[in-house]
Amino acid sequence: MRAPFALVLSPEIARFIPKGNEGGKQGKVAEQMTQIDRLELADLSGTWILDRDIADARTGQRQRLTGTAEFAARDGGLDYFETGRLVLPGGQNLTATRRYLWRVRQGGRVEVLFEDGRYFHSFTFGEAAPKAHHWCDPDDYRVSYDFSAWPVWSSRWSVNGPRKEYVMYSRYSRS
Repeated sequence: MRAPFALVLSPEIARFIPKGNEGGKQGKVAEQMTQIDRLELADLSGTWILDRDIADARTGQRQRLTGTAEFAARDGGLDYFETGRLVLPGGQNLTATRRYLWRVRQGGRVEVLFEDGRYFHSFTFGEAAPKAHHWCDPDDYRVSYDFSAWPVWSSRWSVNGPRKEYVMYSRYSRS
């Protein structure tokens, strides 16, 4: 088994990660938690600015994506569509896209489906930091969402498998 590695985020991303409750910010944190408790899936509707860092532990290389993510009403849920410019090591630029369907299920769980309708993962919406897991043999995908700085939110994917070991941190803010 490989030793754990540290994800070092680019300065553009790192400045947006919420810090702890230092400096007597209890009132603001309590207010944010109240907002999170009231979040509904429809609150994600609209266009978001997307900033993403991808750190590959096996190669030591980094990739960066900047673009937009759009949530639009569809089939009782929200269609998620992202598009952006992915900068690969060495400076090559690619256009990257991704599409999912987010739906609310019983108990307030959000089910995320692939574009073709296959199940991807689910989590409890309205929690500050919900987690989810997806096994795609032989790879293990684990995500932690962070809504504690709403309306800025993020996801952190940790992916491990025989040929993969990377962390992908995505930050979303209103456009």
